[in-house]
Amino acid sequence: MKEAAYPGTFDPITNGHLDIIERSLKIFDKLTVLVAQSQRKQPFIPFEERVKLIQKSTAHLPNVKVEGFSNLLIDCLHERGIRHVIRGLRAVSDFEYELQLALMNRQLSPEMETIFLMPRQKYIFLSSNMVREIGTLGGCFQDFVPQEVHDDIKLYLQPGT
Repeated sequence: MKEAAYPGTFDPITNGHLDIIERSLKIFDKLTVLVAQSQRKQPFIPFEERVKLIQKSTAHLPNVKVEGFSNLLIDCLHERGIRHVIRGLRAVSDFEYELQLALMNRQLSPEMETIFLMPRQKYIFLSSNMVREIGTLGGCFQDFVPQEVHDDIKLYLQPGT
């Protein structure tokens, strides 16, 4: 059984993330979405809540498991026996950063493989940063996040919170 991990901060999860998750399952039998605690990025949405939002968003996908992590990604993957990492690419600017990460992960753990997936064209512009910006300024971001979690996310992005 081939398994992969899809790590990220997911602050918040977007339809682009969900697209990558669903498309990963066409390649792998099982996918573990790894939610990074990431104090460095200072997420808007608390760690435990981000895990719950992804669980709710992927409830229709029986081969998806959602877990949080706060250690080095390579160590997290070793603990779980996972050797494949899924990363999403939207633009050339993403590629530079993601290539650096993939090469560093390969240096730290030569058996790790990183697979890059591009989201469907309708999500190519979409990022968590944009959703947060729209939400905190009072705009409508309903079309950009899974409907199951829109209201939950809105609580964290309301203007003035």
